[in-house]
Amino acid sequence: MPKENKHSRGRRAEKKEKRKRDDNEDEAPVSKRQKSEDPADEVQILGTDDAPMQNGGEEGGATERPFYGMLEDEEQEYFRRADEMLDLNDFPSPEDRSLFLANVYREAEGKELKIACSQSCSRLMERLILLSTVEQKKKLFENFAGNFPHLIQHRFASHCCETLFIQSAPIVTEELTADSKKKDVEGEETEAPASMESLFLQTLDELEGQMTFLLTDRFASHTLRVLLVILSGRPLEKSSTRSLLQSKRKEKITVTGHDSSPTELSLNKRSVPSSFQFAVDKIISDTIATMDTSFIRILATHPTGNPTLQLLLELELTNPNSKKGANAEQKTIISALLPDDITVEGSESATFVNGILYDAIGSRLLETICTFAPGKLFKQIYRTVFKDRIAAVSRNEISSYVAMRVLNRISKEDLEEAVTAINPQILGLVQRNRTVIIKTLLERCQARGVDTKSLTASIAAAYDSKPETLVLKMASIDDISLLLPHQPSFTTDGSDPAPPSKEPPKPTPSQLHGSLLAQTMLSIPGPPATLIQDSLLALPHETLLALAMYTTTSHIIQSALSPTASNPIPFRRKLINSLLFPPSRAAGEGPTASPDSQEPILALALSTTGSHVLDSLLTSTTAPTLNSTSAPLFILTERVASSLLSHEYELRESWTGRIVVRNWSLDLFKRRRGDWVRKVKSSGAEAVASLPTTALPSATSEPQVEKDDEDTKTGEGDREKQVQKVSAPGEGKKKKKKNRDNKFGKGKGEAQADPTKSAIQLAREKFAAQKKIKDAVKSHKGTGANAGVILVDN
Repeated sequence: MPKENKHSRGRRAEKKEKRKRDDNEDEAPVSKRQKSEDPADEVQILGTDDAPMQNGGEEGGATERPFYGMLEDEEQEYFRRADEMLDLNDFPSPEDRSLFLANVYREAEGKELKIACSQSCSRLMERLILLSTVEQKKKLFENFAGNFPHLIQHRFASHCCETLFIQSAPIVTEELTADSKKKDVEGEETEAPASMESLFLQTLDELEGQMTFLLTDRFASHTLRVLLVILSGRPLEKSSTRSLLQSKRKEKITVTGHDSSPTELSLNKRSVPSSFQFAVDKIISDTIATMDTSFIRILATHPTGNPTLQLLLELELTNPNSKKGANAEQKTIISALLPDDITVEGSESATFVNGILYDAIGSRLLETICTFAPGKLFKQIYRTVFKDRIAAVSRNEISSYVAMRVLNRISKEDLEEAVTAINPQILGLVQRNRTVIIKTLLERCQARGVDTKSLTASIAAAYDSKPETLVLKMASIDDISLLLPHQPSFTTDGSDPAPPSKEPPKPTPSQLHGSLLAQTMLSIPGPPATLIQDSLLALPHETLLALAMYTTTSHIIQSALSPTASNPIPFRRKLINSLLFPPSRAAGEGPTASPDSQEPILALALSTTGSHVLDSLLTSTTAPTLNSTSAPLFILTERVASSLLSHEYELRESWTGRIVVRNWSLDLFKRRRGDWVRKVKSSGAEAVASLPTTALPSATSEPQVEKDDEDTKTGEGDREKQVQKVSAPGEGKKKKKKNRDNKFGKGKGEAQADPTKSAIQLAREKFAAQKKIKDAVKSHKGTGANAGVILVDN
């Protein structure tokens, strides 16, 4: 009879006691996979000074980890159902959910460690932490106390610890601003419960002496980085931090209907107690004291230890109280990595930097050094390693990311030299779709005030210099017909549009990078923006519409519609007319023409991607200029709103259409046109106010630009001028009032009406002044000349 599989999850009741006595049975498979998948873990024993192997063998070793027992079959079934209910979150009220959580905690009392280490129930523990109160989280800290060194090395329990730490981090800041003790009625101090700060410090005390071993542990290294981020007060939800805390493959545990959006405390830098900063300094000093130089350099290329070493180095270099320079008296990470003068040819520091420059893992550590190193040290690294090789470094697939970090810190003179050196490499970079370095170079030229004319000419030459194909090549779109079937095919007989023949292609990384390059060029006034704008205006209407409804290229259209100084009003008007109101459709010509001239607007409104273009168009056409409150393109806003209103039924039948109806306030546009004008103009002004002042278009340059605009010759410019006279709310009334004041003798030398007075007050003063004049005329029944004198005097 074959033996029963002891590693299976379905176990018989009579075998449970025997398996509970076998301490290594549950952990042995995981430890074997660790050794086979990550053989570099053995390095940690060889490169330390005080033999952390003892710590790992006594407390952290896989063979000595305690076994917390296993859940009974009935318990596993209960917790499995509880996990399903929490995942669905289908409770009548929050109170019912709180009662359910309390019951689950009651059933889990004394079994918290078993649940955290269970493959099937560890997700329940994470969901419990997400929904727990402050007191319940503190209770979990107390239940896990004494076992954190083992839990953070466990395959499943380590995720529970990370969730507990991340969810408890904002509580530390909240308690820091609140009173730690409360006084009763008699004024005596009552004993306060344990603070979250003390619970974190107790956890660090348990991990003391094992940091070196945990650096290269497969699971504990992630938890250690979470602790370091929390102790330093760094944001928890930013993309740069998330990449340090977890991998892309990490399963994200959520609760349906639970608000998991980032809070202000998790998005911004948090206030942390001084004890946390002291703990970070102690962790860095203790860790560096237990490692020799060779082991630190091995960590630089270690796939598990490198991210943690990056974080430790960043915390060391950004700490204002630490000695950050190389050759410092106190042993630091940067002094261990760069022990001697890097400017000396053949030095140990120069050899190390050149060795990790082209390494896929080590180059990330070099990025951290180039980003956070002190100015003096960075200048030495740049002049020795990068200055004469910036073109070759930028051309390589791995070292180009280090080059981008270097370009962000060099001076204007060095940047001009770098542009001259990299300029001949633009063609090769474009051919290999490495446009990220070109994008960074343009951004730094804009920030430093470096001329971009030659760089833009090289980019245009690399994309064949044809305006009608430049944007398509930049976005890596070889065949525009692949995007066109996604658009609805309109018919001339009024029947329903034909369904699309196939789905649009999925965006590729090269398309994303090309789109980001085009957006960057549109934000830089001068030759870069002009190059992309001319290409967009050279595209036919069908191509523009297809680009506006494709995910990656839609962002190019949105950036072109942004009301910035690089996108002047004439260009935005031409782009909107070409996208929404092509001449062939307006005149009903061409094989694809339709009696309905608003079909492009409807197609955008019904598209998930195209609806964002309509939102950008609303901001673009209602945005005022820098020195004026008028919106020169507001006539297009009313035209698009009228077109959308004519398709109100189709819009309300679509999910994206209802969003467009709400964003454009079509209900208000249909009922109270004046209120709608004020609302959309105020919204446009608020959107423009959020932009930098230097990015806004100037009103003084508008007349000269408008003279060169071709739309003025067709009469559209005159129509917009007429609309401008009445577009701004209250402008017409002010002009009429000014004319009446001049009629009744109010000259330029007299005081104007107080703008702070209400309309009723101004009306009463006006009525009183007119009545006074009439009474004076009646009382002096003289000649017309005498009356005229009286009018002038009054």
